[in-house]
Parts: sequence; C-alpha cells; structure tokens
Amino acid sequence: MANAFFSDLLATISERGRTLLHRGKPDDGKEDAGGLIALCEAVLSGRGEASGTAMASEVLDRYHDLDATEQLAFFQALARNFGPDRDKVNKAIEAWMAEPGDGNGGALHFASEPRRQELIRRLNRAPGGTADLVAMRADLLSLMNGDKNGNGDETSARDLAALDRDVVHLLASWFNRGFLVLRRIDWSTPANILEKIIRYEAVHEIRGWNDLRRRIDPVDRRCYAFFHPALVDEPLIFVEVALTEDIPHAIAPLLAEDREPVAVERARTAVFYSISNTQRGLGGISFGNFLIKQVVEELRRELPKLENFVTLSPVPGFTKWLKTTAYLPVTEDERPVLKHLDEPDWWRNPELEGQLRPIVETLAAYYFLKARTAKGRLIDSVARFHLGNGARLERINWLGDVSPKGLRESAGVMVNYLYRLDDIEKNHEAYANDGTIVASSAVKKLLKAEGRRLLDIVALQKQA
Repeated sequence: MANAFFSDLLATISERGRTLLHRGKPDDGKEDAGGLIALCEAVLSGRGEASGTAMASEVLDRYHDLDATEQLAFFQALARNFGPDRDKVNKAIEAWMAEPGDGNGGALHFASEPRRQELIRRLNRAPGGTADLVAMRADLLSLMNGDKNGNGDETSARDLAALDRDVVHLLASWFNRGFLVLRRIDWSTPANILEKIIRYEAVHEIRGWNDLRRRIDPVDRRCYAFFHPALVDEPLIFVEVALTEDIPHAIAPLLAEDREPVAVERARTAVFYSISNTQRGLGGISFGNFLIKQVVEELRRELPKLENFVTLSPVPGFTKWLKTTAYLPVTEDERPVLKHLDEPDWWRNPELEGQLRPIVETLAAYYFLKARTAKGRLIDSVARFHLGNGARLERINWLGDVSPKGLRESAGVMVNYLYRLDDIEKNHEAYANDGTIVASSAVKKLLKAEGRRLLDIVALQKQA
C-alpha cells in the first residue's frame, strides 16, 4: 500500500513537471539519438526534483521510439561523451600525489566515476525507471552480441563493454539480495503472474494452463520466485520443485499428465528440475544461488524429513561439443557410431541405443571432468552455475530427456547435482579456488574404466 502511494505520488510529480518542459518530438516525428543525448545533458545539469524526474521520464519515453540504429548511436554517445570529467580527475590525482590519504583518495574515487553513472541514477528516479533501465540493458546486450546489427567495430565494442560495466555495477546494487522477496507460486497466485511463469519457462516448456497447474498445484509440487519492489508482479527468477521418494533419473515421469502424486509424508527428495531467469537485462547478475539456498531452507522448515536436495538438469552444450570438438576422445570405430545421434528416434532402436550408451556416457563424464574452454573454464553453463554454488556432480543419466529439445541439445543426457548442506561451502571453495570438480564415485567410474584409453587417444590425436 505504501509503495503504491509513493509510486502514484512520484508519477503525479513527474507528469506535472513534464507539462513545464514544452519539449516536443522532432518535426518528422522520428526520434533520434542526438536529441535524446541533449536531453540527457539537461537531466544531469538540472537540480529541481520535479523537472529532473520529468526529464528522466521524457528520456525513457523517447528511448522507446529509437530504432536499432539510433539505439546504437545513443549507447555509443553515452560511452564516449559521458565518461569521467578529466579536469576533475587530473586535479584529484594531483591532490593525491601531493598528499596521499583517505580524504584525497575518496575524492579521486568520486572524481573518476563516469558521468553516465549519475545519469543512470537520475533516470532511475522516473516512475517505472528501474524496469525501463532493465529493458534498455537488454537492448544493449543485443547490440553487443550483434543481434541488432551492430557495426562490429572493435572500438565501438570496447565502448559498449565499458558502458555495460557501469550499468551492471548499478543494477547489481539495486538488485542485491537484500531487496529481493521470495514468494511461493501456487494456483491462488494472481493470473498475470502465472501467465508470466508460462511465458518465461526456459527449460521445459509449459503447454498451457493445465500443464502449469500440474506443476504447481499438487501436494508434491512447489514453485518459488524472487521479486523486486521496483518490478511489481514481475518474477526475476523462479524454480520448479518436485517432491519425490528417490533421486530421479529422467524428466518425463516428473511431467507426465497421468502420474500419481507422491504423498508428502513419503517424500525424501526435493528435485529442482527447472530454473528460469526471466529478465535478459539482468544477465550476469546472479540470483540463482540465493534462490536455491533459500528454497532449501523453506522446504526444510516445512518438510523436515527431506534428506536429499538435487537438481535434474539438462546439459545444453553437450551435443554441440560432440559435433565441434576437434580432438574428440573416441576411437575410429566409435566415431561413425556417434553420427547416429542425428537420426530421428535413434533411442528407440535397442541395438543402436546399446552401442551408443557406453560411448556417450563416457564422453559425458569426460565433458564434465576433463574438457575445458580455451580459457580453462567448464564448457557447460549449467554445470558452472551449480558447481560454483557448491553442488556435487552426482549422476549422469542416460536418456534422461528424450524430448526433441533434450535430444537436440544434450543427446538425451541429464545430470543430477546434489546439494549436501554440510559440504556446500567446501565444494564451492574447491571449485572457486582450484577449479576442482567435486563428483561422485559413480561419475568418476565412468572415466576410470576407459580413462587411460581416452587420454592416450587425445595425446595421439594432438601429436598428429
């Protein structure tokens, strides 16, 4: 109620201020970056609260009218023309050199802050400013990734990267864990939020309202989401949970229409089978680790008999790795067998499935325990997330997901990451400090039997 009152008050102040601006759109009705940049300068130079909020609203409204080309020009101007004030920085450096100390050190710190950071803060004061800035950052990411036909210029890329660092710096402060609110999503949740859960689900598609109800309404199902006060009714990230007796090896039984719910008193395992980020503009700002840990605490309070907290996770980069790795650790006889993964319904052929299983399972273990990017990182983003949070690679599940997406991206493989509460911090430190992958003996055994053979193959192929 208080938030709504102050939001309405701010909107009223903004609208009254905008009536004083008398700033119309260009004669041809087409917004351009130059006019918007001039308005940004006015936002920074203004001192009045009403006029400043009004101008911030005007900037955000006009930004929506920019096409991709003008968006790029706008971001480039922010990057190149709204950096630190060089005179102030030079004076602060001279003061620091003459008399190092906390006072002059602090002055140097503030002097070196880019002007665009203060601009972004002032834009955030506009009604709905936070949501607009998150959407603006999504556009920036699209341009940086070439999705909106950026010009690919190396200097421009560096400029946009510098701008993005400033935006992320501020968004990370505004969306830190202290501002996030955990809410359970169930069938009594308002329909506008439920519709977003359907739309934002990124792992296992929700096919309409009946499918959604099967995921959140039965006694053995839970769904939780993080919300932020500035983005009303907009989930930032959500996790779907299944309560089971044992650790599952496949996704289909969990999502089956005709499955029998598990009685809560028999449940011993909580399965995190889908985690979806909803806001592209908040990419790189991690909420998932906090979400999982808080949901674990919620479930432990509600269901003290739960013993296992695991994921049932896809391996979205596995098939691509199989097809593109130059030195794939397989024999010449095994390589043609792998090509059958491109065939439809290969997994329904018992003979072919039997040939592929030992090869793919061993390669999956190698993929997690040995394979790395050129920078020495784990290839799989899902693995980096869970192992970085302190989970253990518990099990590789053959034919865990035989949906078209699961076969296309993961060769049907799924994995369980186990969150053992007593080991989370130790596992996290091992991964963060040394890159150590904490894995179960079952996973290690997949490599142990043929590990020497695989490593010998790799060595021979590299020599060739």
